[in-house]
Amino acid sequence: MRRLLRILLLKPILWAAARFSSRPERDRIFKALSLLQESVEKEPGKKGLVIPFAATAGKFIIFSDHHKGRRNGADDFTAAESNYLAALGYYHAADYYYINLGDSEELWENYLWQIKKPNQQCFEAEKKFLDHNRYIKMFGNHDLFWDNDPLAAWQLKSIYGEKVKVYEGLVLKTSIDHPDSPLTIFLTHGHQGDASSDGNWFSKFFVARIWAPLQAYLRINPNTPAYNAEKKTLHNHLMYEWSADRANSILITGHTHQPVFASLTHLERLYKNMELALQAKDEKAIEAAKAGIARYEKDFTSVAVQYMQMRPTYFNTGCCRYADGDITGIEIADGAIRLVKWSAQKGREVLEEMQLEELVRQLCVGDR
Repeated sequence: MRRLLRILLLKPILWAAARFSSRPERDRIFKALSLLQESVEKEPGKKGLVIPFAATAGKFIIFSDHHKGRRNGADDFTAAESNYLAALGYYHAADYYYINLGDSEELWENYLWQIKKPNQQCFEAEKKFLDHNRYIKMFGNHDLFWDNDPLAAWQLKSIYGEKVKVYEGLVLKTSIDHPDSPLTIFLTHGHQGDASSDGNWFSKFFVARIWAPLQAYLRINPNTPAYNAEKKTLHNHLMYEWSADRANSILITGHTHQPVFASLTHLERLYKNMELALQAKDEKAIEAAKAGIARYEKDFTSVAVQYMQMRPTYFNTGCCRYADGDITGIEIADGAIRLVKWSAQKGREVLEEMQLEELVRQLCVGDR
């Protein structure tokens, strides 16, 4: 039956996917992000929280895009679970806030009841943060269920043992010892502006409860930025363009599964390092950059034209479902912001780091 339906419905579904699926549109994305941040700051607690913190004392870990499934062949989180649990154990012991930035549960391909038991250990690890009032859960496009299903609140209580509010946005605010010191950090999943999952309540319900399960049953993958290099590049560019136009502010998202630090992907940073090494005539650094570019270029071919001039306004967590089991996230702690990776071989590894004071300095230079 599945095979027959797939033959009959493949063309109509592919047409509909092209017509209605994830299509980054500049004006729509800009409007959605601006309205969300404005709503969070004007009415804290409704769509999101506003949390002030001391730059040198605040501790936050941000993970996104786990896509926890039912531990079958289609569950990409399976290989990453042990690294995720190790990371949560580390951050809980170190008194971090845990910001879960959305798409934590894969509810396009699964029903919630199917993933509860396989992920019980993960839910218990997350609950430890909740028990100390240090857990902030947000929704993305693959777990829109948390935002629009009338039973979502009951289901969350059954998982965590208490009420859990799920938000769309979050604003962190801090001050740095600098003439233009206020820093605003706006966080959201990053699907805002997607016509298929960020529209009115009906479109959200249709995608989460009808469209996505149909695609999953017929085994037709949705064409989202996470799986489409062209859309991933465009999406990151639009996120950067929106964030670069805002004073003393940075944007942190997930959604694309591609880590971005200070507005640069890893490949873009390698190209920038090579340009700087060429200017300094540093042969050792030139060769190191070339080797890195050769290693990563086959998987990530797109590079922003203006990578040498980009302001450090956009950050992306990456994801918790890489094929090798590694996970990436963003840390804010000890007066710094970091891109970190957790792997079975090395545990926690800092890939990129910048002091918040230096971040604010660079933002202020660009604003003048």
